Amino acid sequence: MLHLLYILAFTILAFIAVANLIRNLIMFSFDRERPYPPKSSPVGNQGNFGYLSSKKQFVPHPELLDSAGNLIKEPLLVMRSINVEDARQHLDALYEASPGHKSENSEEA
Repeated sequence: MLHLLYILAFTILAFIAVANLIRNLIMFSFDRERPYPPKSSPVGNQGNFGYLSSKKQFVPHPELLDSAGNLIKEPLLVMRSINVEDARQHLDALYEASPGHKSENSEEA
């Protein structure tokens, strides 16, 4: 009987965890589509005290801002695709430029 109680408890906990995961993913997708207000001042709340007034003035993370303080709209990671031969040439050039690499001619002598 105790085993059934454990199974029931962990099943309920699993459903709660999955429901929270789905809710957080949905809220994250809504939050991404929200436009950000322009940066007005570095001071922050400026006399508007309280939780609700500070929540209206959203400040994005500094890594999402360019040098002028504007929000970056482009992706932060852009990967360029190359073919296998180019990748092999780049890896060979890195290997040959490494400090521990000995050329084939010096090994034969």
